[in-house]
Amino acid sequence: MRARVFVTLKPSVFDPQGTIVTDALHTLGYDAVKNVRQGKYFELEIDAGSEEEARRLALEAADKLLANTVIESYRVEVESSTERSVP
Repeated sequence: MRARVFVTLKPSVFDPQGTIVTDALHTLGYDAVKNVRQGKYFELEIDAGSEEEARRLALEAADKLLANTVIESYRVEVESSTERSVP
């Protein structure tokens, strides 16, 4: 199974990289973009017996290693091999 982990800064945490990207987009004429928040993305291939087990393992990995839970939030999506799209 594949788990996707999306890690983002909590809303109360200042995001200087997001601010720089927002300013750069405005310079390029994308004035409709009002705010950018940067983050991290991980894909985990997990050998699990069920979607619930894969989700539990991905959540545990995110909580212990992938995210700094003091300043970051995360969400996990799990996809079984039968749900994968073919490129």
